[in-house]
Amino acid sequence: MSALLWLIPAALGLGLMGLLAFLWSVRSGQYDDLDGAAQRILIDEDAPLPDQEAAAEARDGEGTGEKS
Repeated sequence: MSALLWLIPAALGLGLMGLLAFLWSVRSGQYDDLDGAAQRILIDEDAPLPDQEAAAEARDGEGTGEKS
């Protein structure tokens, strides 16, 4: 029974902290653009990878000491 005397206030305190963190995130705009992140992952901004044959030729010529 004595454990409930500190478990109940601890649970209420943690719940209040979670509520305050949620309200802070709403006020700071964390949930303003929910579709932007979903669209951003589909945009490919990286340069295309080099052709496999060109990469193989570059590897064959390197490190062998041969000059062509």
